This record gives sequence, C-alpha cells and structure tokens, in this order.
Amino acid sequence: MLYYEMPSSCIMGYSGKQVEHPAGGYKKLFETAEELSSPVTAHVTGRVPTWLRGSLLRCGPGLFEVGAEPFYHLFDGQALLHKFDFKEGHVTYHRRFVRTDAYVRAMTEKRIVITEFGTYAYPDPCKNIFSRFFSYFKGVEVTDNALVNVYPIGEDYYACTETNFITRINPETLETVKQVDLCKYVSVNGATAHPHIENDGTVYNIGNCFGKNFALAYNIIRIPPLQADKEDPINKSEVVVQFPCSDRFKPSYVHSFGLTENYIVFVETPVKINLFKFLSAWSLWGTNYMDCFESNETMGVWLHVAEKKKGRLLNIKYRTSAFNLFHHINTYEDNGFLIVDLCTWKGFEFVYNYLYLANLRANWDEVKRQAEKAPQPEVRRYVLPLTFDKANTGKNLVTLPYTTATATLRSDETIWLEPEVIFSGPRHAFEFPQINYKKYCGKPYTYAYGLGLNHFVPDKLCKLNIKTKETWVWQEPDSYPSEPIFVSHPDALEEDDGVVLSIVISPGVGPKPAYLLILSAKDMSEVARAEVEVNIPVTFHGMFKRA
Repeated sequence: MLYYEMPSSCIMGYSGKQVEHPAGGYKKLFETAEELSSPVTAHVTGRVPTWLRGSLLRCGPGLFEVGAEPFYHLFDGQALLHKFDFKEGHVTYHRRFVRTDAYVRAMTEKRIVITEFGTYAYPDPCKNIFSRFFSYFKGVEVTDNALVNVYPIGEDYYACTETNFITRINPETLETVKQVDLCKYVSVNGATAHPHIENDGTVYNIGNCFGKNFALAYNIIRIPPLQADKEDPINKSEVVVQFPCSDRFKPSYVHSFGLTENYIVFVETPVKINLFKFLSAWSLWGTNYMDCFESNETMGVWLHVAEKKKGRLLNIKYRTSAFNLFHHINTYEDNGFLIVDLCTWKGFEFVYNYLYLANLRANWDEVKRQAEKAPQPEVRRYVLPLTFDKANTGKNLVTLPYTTATATLRSDETIWLEPEVIFSGPRHAFEFPQINYKKYCGKPYTYAYGLGLNHFVPDKLCKLNIKTKETWVWQEPDSYPSEPIFVSHPDALEEDDGVVLSIVISPGVGPKPAYLLILSAKDMSEVARAEVEVNIPVTFHGMFKRA
C-alpha cells in the first residue's frame, strides 16, 4: 500500500493513520537464524532494473541465544552478515555469521563468553571457585561483535560495532578475514558505526579518548584513501581535531556526527557513560555496557563545530534543550550558517532502555504501553551561525528565509538554539535516515528516506521532502521493513532518480516469509520484490556495493 500526504501544518506527521499489530508478527525479527552454506535464488515478481548491478550488504543480530543462555538486548545478538546480489534482473541471497572473537568463543565454549551491550558474560562455571574469583579482576574485555554496519576503507570492507574493533570481511563470499583494533593506529577508545566516507574514499569518524590532564575528550579521526603505494590506509590514520567533553570523566554516547565540505559538527547529548563504573564495577560486580549509562538531567545538549581542513575548534558555545540523538540526516552550509538535520528523541532518558528484547517481543498492547513511556521522536532542523556580533545580544541571529529555526545570542555569549520541526507524530519515528549520499552529503538537499517506527516496531518506509514536509509512505499489513537504502540511477538527472532497497519480513503471508523490496525513489511505488524461503532477522545498517 502506498500513500502520499500533504503537510497540514508546520508539523508533519502520519495524519493519524494508526496501524495495529495484534498478531505480533514483528517478533520474528528477533528469532535466531541459521547461516547459509551457499547463496539461494530469490523469486522475483515485477522487474528488477537492468542497471541495478551489485550487492546490498547488511548487518544485524542473527543469534539471540547460545545454548540455554539468552541475550537480553537488541544490540547483543551475534553478528549476521547478509547479501542480496543483483545481476541482469536476477537476485540471490546469502548470509553468514561474522567470525568475531565473541562468536567463535561462544560457539567453542557453548556459552556467552564476552559481555555484550545488555548481557553480562559470567565466568566459566566449570572453573574452580578461585579461578572464577580472579577472572573478575582481569579487566574489561571489549566485544568485537560487529552487528551494526558495514563500510569500505580503501579496497577493503569492514563490519563494525561501536567499540575499537572492526572486522574485515570478504564482500563476495562473506567470509571473515581478520579483526582490526583501531587503538593500535589512532587515539580512540572506540569509534562509531557511522563514519563519513567522501567520494575520494577518505573516511572520517569520531570516538572518545583521553585528552589533556587525563580528561575525556572526542577525537575526529581521518583515514586517507588508498594511495599508489597500496599500503593499508588504516596505517595512515590520524587525528584531525579534538572536541572537549562537557564532563571530564563522563563522555556522552555518540552514534553519528555531521560533516560538510568545511566543517565537522558534533552533538554532545546528556546520555553519559560513567567511566568509573565502566572500569571498576564491570570487573567487580558483573555489569554490562547498559549499566554504565546515566543521564545528566541539567546539561541539555551542547553542539560543537570545528573547521575540517584546519583542524581548529570554533569558539562558539551552542546550547539547546535535552534530546537523544542516534542519526544525523544531513548537514550543510548556507550563507554563514550550518544547517543540521537530526532524528531526535525528546528528553534526557536513554532510548536504549526501551530496547530490551523482552520489551520488543511483548504482545502488541504491552509494546505500545512501554513505548508511551519512552522519549518521543521528532525530526528537527537546527541552524548554527558561524559568526556573531555581541551587539546582537538577545536577538535571533538566523536570517535564512526558509526556516523557522532560531539561534538567540545570550548575554553569556552562548547561542541558544530552537529547532524547526520537520516531522513529528506521536510514537511514530522517522528513523534510520538515508539520502542521496554521494551527491548530496554535506550539501543542500531535498529528500530523505527513513524507516517508520510505530511504537518501536518498524512497519513502514517513508520519503520526506525536507523543504515542503510532504511524505510518501509504503506500507503493507503485517510487514516489517528495514532501513531504506537509496541507490541512484547511473544516469540520474535529479536527486531522487533511483530506487530504494529494503529487506521486509512478512510472517504468515504465504510460504516465503521475507523479501527484498525495490521501490521507486520518486514516489515509493513498488518496482519489484525478490522473495526468499527463509526468515531474515532484524538488520540495522548497510550499504549498496556497485558491481
């Protein structure tokens, strides 16, 4: 089902279209899957564009328990790498588990060995009491469970999570090649799963680090493109600039950041990592990553800007009210301003508190009840002035005619930001945003594509006109899509010339429980689907690799 909506006001929502899921088909997203020994042929209905040649690569959890030991959080299951191949109108599907240390050791010892995001790995019960006791003091063993995203560095491809470990994979066979520890090359304690990759192959990322006087800070790292000497670009990683931390011992959780031709934007939220708990309580009391998060209820949100080429911080203090942030949509420059478009969740409480599998697998009424207590989603535009005059204290500094966002200079020389709301619907999120990245990242743009979350259940795909707030929606009953991936037509003349790809599960709708959906990026109408006879568990992020 496809529908189009005109904005009825400055706030764009879903016009009250409430879809219910009493059958609970979404629970199939969180079921363990077996890997495949070889690719399987998908049954295609419709016509796959002949120009669509390459591979859709996606990551997500595929193993939700080891023996009798369950994983508890959405971000705990062991990494499963998926691939849909497109060639001359035909489609195949393949998947394999990423052979991380966490996975291999779990399979070998038949138990959870390494602590994950929301699941603690208890010591081996077969050890005697003394060796079990001393195992608590061995320090933090960081997971390498690469279930979040996959991206290129040079000629290689890496699956990743949000720690210091990334895992090189073979994009053709899906075999695991090797683990890489970023700490050995650059000063970061971890790195996000959302690097920015420029058209020449340069990779930018952000991670927290120890700065001056042992205080926490955030480093922007740069990995250059492959050079003529063919040396691994990771060997040439460097720190571009360091952002200060609002609390010297409690860095904020960082999932993504903004990048333009000349600037880097880092949004520091009130969701904090308690470093003391991470380093001490972990070893002594058996906590997991989730136990180390806390919210600063008074700081609001701080935004930091740096000049990308000079590696210099902009000495301007941007402040706004509290929100959670996981995904930037886009950031661009316009006449002395930075436009920063974000998928926010209002308030300081950590949204991940609501993503335990027990919540997500609950019956529909309970899913709704939990979601109603959680922070509420909103797509927002913030506008950051790059300069200011003290004479304008108390005034709105934003002079762009096309936005209602404001930036008010205060007497203490902080700039208080109020957003323009681009999209808002009660307990309906526009999340996992994608744009025509290669041509429009860091530049003025019109369209964004997102996954529609209905009380955290993914049940629609959306196209959003950022300028007019119009939306186009694809939705079918008891169908649960994944992050939409935009693939541009090779001869595209317009921003939205291309297709949108998404993996959809449709339990109980015939013998083929999952399919790869191909939509027109113009109007979100169906072009084709490629059905497979196996269930496909939830995937988070991925990419299209052209042939």
